[in-house]
Amino acid sequence: MTSQAPSTGQQDLSVGDTAPPFVLDSTAGKIALSDLRGQYGVLYFYPKDDTPGCTRESCAFRDALSQFKALHVTVLGVSRDSVESHQKFSEKYDLSFPLLSDPLGEVSRAYGVYRLKTLYGRASMGIVRSTFIIDPVGKIAKIFSPVHVDGHVEAVRAALGGFQKQ
Repeated sequence: MTSQAPSTGQQDLSVGDTAPPFVLDSTAGKIALSDLRGQYGVLYFYPKDDTPGCTRESCAFRDALSQFKALHVTVLGVSRDSVESHQKFSEKYDLSFPLLSDPLGEVSRAYGVYRLKTLYGRASMGIVRSTFIIDPVGKIAKIFSPVHVDGHVEAVRAALGGFQKQ
């Protein structure tokens, strides 16, 4: 799969940029970026609930959640699916962190992850699997995009461990 930026006026974010603010409905009520202030946050964007790659990625975050909590890191998943879809997905796989609903793709666009994707010769707009580490003051500390599921959660944990030793 390849991805490229569409001509929607979105800007690519870089490490050190202020993370775009948001308030979204989630499986845990309304969640805002400002809720993460004072701690690190992992904001991972995924294409669709209950699909093979998204399930593997979400379950990998679930399985490592105690390690993220030990580092005082909040994990949040974001897709364009509804809160109801997220709730079913979360219950089916016992995901114990919030999944945020971005039905209009506004937050996905702000983070530059809603892009033209080509898969098997078909082009369509969608979320490119991406993860952002947000630092305690709301700046982007690390960007993983596009994400390959295998080994991704370990890479995120390693990056967080390095930040917290500084």
